[in-house]
Amino acid sequence: MTDTAQQRRGRVRTLVGTVVSAKADKTVTVAVTRLVKHPRYGKYIRRTTRLHVHDPKGSVQLGDTVQIAQCRPVSKTKSWRVFKLINRPEAVE
Repeated sequence: MTDTAQQRRGRVRTLVGTVVSAKADKTVTVAVTRLVKHPRYGKYIRRTTRLHVHDPKGSVQLGDTVQIAQCRPVSKTKSWRVFKLINRPEAVE
């Protein structure tokens, strides 16, 4: 993508999350966790959003930490794609 095309479209929204399900074909479920401040008490609460993410190669596995990017809708529930594999946990023996 050229610089002018990126300026026209704007910056692509990306998030980092953990793969919690990789059972479907070309689809993984990624849990994205964020901290939200409670409006009254001020304590930070952990909120988790589960997103369906398009993975055409099927390269990511359960437990991987991935960076995902928003894209055009691929299906009814998929509007994200795997952008980059950040961390793959070591196998526990």
